[in-house]
Amino acid sequence: MDCMRCVPRKPWDVPFLAEPCEVAGLRRMMRLQLELWGLHKVSEAAQLCVTELVSNVITHVGTGTPTTLAVSMNGTHLRIEVRDPDTRALPTLVQAGVDAEGGRGMALVDATAVRWGVDLRADHKVTWCELATGLNSPDGHSEGAHVARAGMLIGVYGHYASGKVPCNATSSVLSFAVAEVAAIDLIADLLHWLQAHGHDVDEALDRAQMHFEAELEPAADED
Repeated sequence: MDCMRCVPRKPWDVPFLAEPCEVAGLRRMMRLQLELWGLHKVSEAAQLCVTELVSNVITHVGTGTPTTLAVSMNGTHLRIEVRDPDTRALPTLVQAGVDAEGGRGMALVDATAVRWGVDLRADHKVTWCELATGLNSPDGHSEGAHVARAGMLIGVYGHYASGKVPCNATSSVLSFAVAEVAAIDLIADLLHWLQAHGHDVDEALDRAQMHFEAELEPAADED
Protein backbone atom coordinates (compact mmCIF):
# COMPACT_ATOMS: atom_id res chain seq x y z
CA MET A 1 0.00 0.00 0.00
CA ASP A 2 1.35 3.41 -1.03
CA CYS A 3 1.45 5.97 1.74
CA MET A 4 2.88 9.37 2.50
CA ARG A 5 5.92 7.85 4.18
CA CYS A 6 6.50 5.22 1.50
CA VAL A 7 8.25 5.07 -1.87
CA PRO A 8 6.54 2.60 -4.20
CA ARG A 9 9.16 0.44 -5.89
CA LYS A 10 7.43 -1.83 -8.39
CA PRO A 11 9.49 -4.43 -10.28
CA TRP A 12 10.30 -3.59 -13.88
CA ASP A 13 12.10 -5.22 -16.77
CA VAL A 14 13.25 -4.28 -20.25
CA PRO A 15 14.13 -6.61 -23.14
CA PHE A 16 17.11 -5.75 -25.34
CA LEU A 17 19.68 -7.28 -27.66
CA ALA A 18 23.05 -7.85 -26.02
CA GLU A 19 25.12 -5.32 -27.95
CA PRO A 20 27.95 -3.14 -26.59
CA CYS A 21 26.07 -0.03 -27.72
CA GLU A 22 23.16 -0.92 -25.40
CA VAL A 23 25.19 -0.80 -22.18
CA ALA A 24 25.25 2.99 -21.80
CA GLY A 25 21.48 3.19 -22.26
CA LEU A 26 20.88 0.45 -19.70
CA ARG A 27 23.14 2.20 -17.19
CA ARG A 28 21.26 5.46 -17.73
CA MET A 29 17.93 3.70 -17.31
CA MET A 30 19.13 2.17 -14.04
CA ARG A 31 20.37 5.53 -12.76
CA LEU A 32 17.09 7.28 -13.55
CA GLN A 33 15.05 4.50 -11.97
CA LEU A 34 17.08 4.58 -8.77
CA GLU A 35 16.66 8.35 -8.61
CA LEU A 36 12.89 7.83 -8.71
CA TRP A 37 13.22 5.16 -6.02
CA GLY A 38 15.35 7.41 -3.81
CA LEU A 39 18.27 4.96 -3.90
CA HIS A 40 21.00 7.37 -4.99
CA LYS A 41 23.65 5.80 -2.74
CA VAL A 42 23.63 2.48 -4.61
CA SER A 43 23.35 3.97 -8.09
CA GLU A 44 27.04 3.67 -9.04
CA ALA A 45 27.25 0.11 -7.72
CA ALA A 46 24.07 -0.88 -9.55
CA GLN A 47 25.30 0.60 -12.83
CA LEU A 48 28.58 -1.26 -12.48
CA CYS A 49 26.73 -4.55 -11.93
CA VAL A 50 24.52 -3.94 -14.96
CA THR A 51 27.60 -3.28 -17.08
CA GLU A 52 29.36 -6.46 -15.97
CA LEU A 53 26.31 -8.75 -16.16
CA VAL A 54 25.40 -7.55 -19.65
CA SER A 55 29.04 -7.66 -20.81
CA ASN A 56 29.19 -11.24 -19.60
CA VAL A 57 26.32 -12.15 -21.92
CA ILE A 58 27.93 -10.34 -24.85
CA THR A 59 31.28 -12.07 -24.29
CA HIS A 60 30.22 -15.60 -23.39
CA VAL A 61 26.82 -16.05 -25.03
CA GLY A 62 27.15 -13.84 -28.07
CA THR A 63 26.49 -10.42 -29.52
CA GLY A 64 22.86 -9.87 -30.45
CA THR A 65 21.49 -12.36 -27.91
CA PRO A 66 17.90 -11.54 -26.84
CA THR A 67 18.33 -10.55 -23.20
CA THR A 68 16.24 -8.98 -20.43
CA LEU A 69 17.25 -6.69 -17.58
CA ALA A 70 14.94 -6.97 -14.56
CA VAL A 71 15.12 -4.89 -11.39
CA SER A 72 13.15 -5.38 -8.17
CA MET A 73 13.35 -5.24 -4.40
CA ASN A 74 14.06 -8.42 -2.46
CA GLY A 75 13.22 -7.29 1.04
CA THR A 76 15.49 -4.29 1.60
CA HIS A 77 17.99 -5.38 -1.05
CA LEU A 78 18.04 -4.14 -4.64
CA ARG A 79 17.94 -7.16 -6.96
CA ILE A 80 19.34 -6.96 -10.49
CA GLU A 81 18.72 -9.80 -12.94
CA VAL A 82 19.98 -10.39 -16.46
CA ARG A 83 18.17 -13.16 -18.31
CA ASP A 84 19.46 -14.86 -21.46
CA PRO A 85 18.48 -18.06 -23.34
CA ASP A 86 21.80 -19.95 -23.01
CA THR A 87 21.73 -22.43 -20.12
CA ARG A 88 25.22 -23.76 -20.88
CA ALA A 89 27.46 -20.69 -20.66
CA LEU A 90 27.47 -20.16 -16.90
CA PRO A 91 29.19 -17.16 -15.30
CA THR A 92 32.15 -18.15 -13.13
CA LEU A 93 34.28 -16.30 -10.63
CA VAL A 94 37.90 -16.39 -11.77
CA GLN A 95 41.05 -14.77 -10.45
CA ALA A 96 42.23 -12.62 -13.36
CA GLY A 97 45.89 -11.72 -13.49
CA VAL A 98 47.10 -8.13 -13.37
CA ASP A 99 47.82 -8.13 -17.11
CA ALA A 100 44.66 -10.00 -18.12
CA GLU A 101 42.39 -8.16 -20.57
CA GLY A 102 39.27 -9.96 -19.35
CA GLY A 103 37.89 -12.19 -16.62
CA ARG A 104 37.29 -9.49 -14.03
CA GLY A 105 33.55 -9.05 -14.64
CA MET A 106 32.10 -11.41 -12.07
CA ALA A 107 34.92 -10.61 -9.66
CA LEU A 108 33.73 -6.97 -9.72
CA VAL A 109 30.14 -8.08 -9.16
CA ASP A 110 31.28 -10.33 -6.32
CA ALA A 111 33.17 -7.46 -4.69
CA THR A 112 30.28 -5.00 -5.12
CA ALA A 113 27.17 -7.05 -4.34
CA VAL A 114 26.10 -8.65 -1.08
CA ARG A 115 25.45 -11.86 -2.98
CA TRP A 116 25.05 -13.12 -6.55
CA GLY A 117 24.19 -16.33 -8.34
CA VAL A 118 22.78 -18.09 -11.37
CA ASP A 119 19.34 -19.70 -11.61
CA LEU A 120 18.71 -22.19 -14.41
CA ARG A 121 15.23 -22.34 -15.89
CA ALA A 122 13.77 -24.61 -18.57
CA ASP A 123 14.52 -22.24 -21.45
CA HIS A 124 16.83 -19.59 -20.01
CA LYS A 125 19.15 -18.67 -17.18
CA VAL A 126 19.02 -15.77 -14.74
CA THR A 127 22.26 -14.21 -13.53
CA TRP A 128 21.47 -12.02 -10.55
CA CYS A 129 23.02 -9.96 -7.81
CA GLU A 130 21.70 -8.07 -4.79
CA LEU A 131 22.90 -4.80 -3.27
CA ALA A 132 22.36 -3.55 0.27
CA THR A 133 20.32 -0.31 0.31
CA GLY A 134 20.29 0.61 3.99
CA LEU A 135 16.48 0.73 3.98
CA ASN A 136 14.41 -0.34 6.96
CA SER A 137 11.63 -1.66 4.72
CA PRO A 138 11.23 -2.36 0.96
CA ASP A 139 9.16 0.81 0.44
CA GLY A 140 10.83 2.94 3.10
CA HIS A 141 12.85 6.12 2.73
CA SER A 142 16.62 6.07 2.95
CA GLU A 143 17.08 9.68 4.09
CA GLY A 144 16.23 9.18 7.77
CA ALA A 145 14.63 11.45 10.34
CA HIS A 146 14.21 14.54 8.14
CA VAL A 147 12.02 12.69 5.65
CA ALA A 148 10.09 10.92 8.42
CA ARG A 149 9.20 14.24 10.08
CA ALA A 150 8.25 15.79 6.75
CA GLY A 151 6.04 12.81 5.97
CA MET A 152 4.10 13.27 9.18
CA LEU A 153 3.56 16.98 8.45
CA ILE A 154 2.48 16.30 4.88
CA GLY A 155 0.00 13.69 6.10
CA VAL A 156 -1.56 16.06 8.61
CA TYR A 157 -1.64 18.90 6.07
CA GLY A 158 -3.15 16.72 3.35
CA HIS A 159 -5.97 15.57 5.58
CA TYR A 160 -6.76 19.07 6.84
CA ALA A 161 -6.73 20.40 3.27
CA SER A 162 -9.25 17.75 2.27
CA GLY A 163 -11.49 18.55 5.22
CA LYS A 164 -10.55 15.45 7.19
CA VAL A 165 -8.96 15.79 10.60
CA PRO A 166 -6.90 12.67 11.45
CA CYS A 167 -7.20 11.34 14.97
CA ASN A 168 -3.71 9.86 14.68
CA ALA A 169 -1.27 11.57 12.34
CA THR A 170 1.18 8.68 12.31
CA SER A 171 -1.41 6.33 10.85
CA SER A 172 -2.74 8.74 8.22
CA VAL A 173 -2.62 7.23 4.76
CA LEU A 174 -2.31 9.26 1.57
CA SER A 175 -1.52 8.08 -1.92
CA PHE A 176 1.95 8.97 -3.11
CA ALA A 177 0.55 11.35 -5.77
CA VAL A 178 -1.71 13.13 -3.27
CA ALA A 179 1.17 13.39 -0.79
CA GLU A 180 3.33 15.03 -3.47
CA VAL A 181 0.65 17.65 -4.15
CA ALA A 182 0.21 18.20 -0.41
CA ALA A 183 3.97 18.72 0.00
CA ILE A 184 4.01 21.39 -2.71
CA ASP A 185 0.95 23.10 -1.25
CA LEU A 186 2.55 23.02 2.21
CA ILE A 187 5.70 24.72 0.90
CA ALA A 188 3.60 27.38 -0.85
CA ASP A 189 1.56 28.06 2.30
CA LEU A 190 4.72 28.35 4.39
CA LEU A 191 6.00 30.97 1.94
CA HIS A 192 2.70 32.86 2.29
CA TRP A 193 3.11 32.72 6.07
CA LEU A 194 6.65 34.09 5.88
CA GLN A 195 5.58 36.88 3.55
CA ALA A 196 2.64 37.81 5.79
CA HIS A 197 5.06 38.14 8.70
CA GLY A 198 7.38 40.47 6.81
CA HIS A 199 10.02 37.99 5.69
CA ASP A 200 11.71 37.98 2.28
CA VAL A 201 10.46 34.85 0.52
CA ASP A 202 13.43 34.57 -1.88
CA GLU A 203 15.87 34.87 1.01
CA ALA A 204 13.98 32.18 2.91
CA LEU A 205 14.15 29.85 -0.09
CA ASP A 206 17.88 30.49 -0.48
CA ARG A 207 18.50 29.79 3.20
CA ALA A 208 16.41 26.63 3.06
CA GLN A 209 18.33 25.44 0.00
CA MET A 210 21.67 26.12 1.71
CA HIS A 211 20.48 24.28 4.82
CA PHE A 212 19.32 21.33 2.71
CA GLU A 213 22.60 21.08 0.77
CA ALA A 214 24.68 21.42 3.95
CA GLU A 215 22.88 18.43 5.48
CA LEU A 216 23.57 16.39 2.35
CA GLU A 217 27.32 16.99 2.46
CA PRO A 218 28.11 14.62 5.39
CA ALA A 219 26.26 11.81 3.60
CA ALA A 220 28.20 12.50 0.40
CA ASP A 221 31.50 12.46 2.33
CA GLU A 222 30.65 9.03 3.78
CA ASP A 223 30.23 7.60 0.29
